[in-house]
Amino acid sequence: MSERWEPAGPDLVYLGDNLPILRGLPDGAFTLVYLDPPFNTGRSQQTERVRGIPTKPGEGGRLGFRGQGYAITREKTLAYDDRFGDYWDFLEPRLEEAWRLLADDGTLYLHLDYREVHYAKVLLDALFGPDCFVNEIIWAYDFGSRTKKRWPTKHDNILVYAKNPARQFFDAEAVDREPYMAPGLVTAEKAARGKLPTDTWWHTIVSPTGKERTGYPTQKPVGVLRRIVQASSRPGDWVLDAFAGSGTTGAVGVELNRRFVLIDENPEAHEVMRKRLAKHPVEYR
Repeated sequence: MSERWEPAGPDLVYLGDNLPILRGLPDGAFTLVYLDPPFNTGRSQQTERVRGIPTKPGEGGRLGFRGQGYAITREKTLAYDDRFGDYWDFLEPRLEEAWRLLADDGTLYLHLDYREVHYAKVLLDALFGPDCFVNEIIWAYDFGSRTKKRWPTKHDNILVYAKNPARQFFDAEAVDREPYMAPGLVTAEKAARGKLPTDTWWHTIVSPTGKERTGYPTQKPVGVLRRIVQASSRPGDWVLDAFAGSGTTGAVGVELNRRFVLIDENPEAHEVMRKRLAKHPVEYR
């Protein structure tokens, strides 16, 4: 990583609440931060909607990272019963830390679903600046139960923000290519090579009977994380996953020669990661 964070020793896996751990990491240490927090899926209990409203100097509110003032307002909306009484009081400080920890050419990938992604977009526009928004990736899959009362929901949303759009590292050519949907409309050479992915990714979930499966309930596919890591980091760069779960980011890091820091507060996740990364030197803290 040249003039960046270069701790001696192996990659790191932390057990514990990620917020104090994030606050103990140095500024600008990571080229890539991937966050896959709980999705706030729930039942019957009052929750709140978050809005970031730009303010003028001297009008109070919070100071944004690029000098923009903003006020956070919360409005009572729908009812949920989730792990967190106030989801955004939980997530907002972790997004603030993600901004601090990104290198100047770094990128944040925030993995959510339809329930919270629109609120997250407003908040990240306030924290990073609207000009730092890069993409909303739609990860589409076709597996699991289906309802006949509405269009079945079969996608996740991944918001992509650059720390500094003028310096953001992105290597499209490093990304695994995918088949053309109409290969007969392109040359045989192009069809054999495949096409660069767009912002809509068709990729199956982890198969319940596949070799990749660890048994961890929220495991994400290697193929999805590989694409993110390939595009937004270089070999030797440091990658952070603060909701590491089954350790897919670490497994991809081993495969692609990236350094990594993984954090999760669930002891079961740590046991899964120990088994999954057993052949790779890792320090567990």
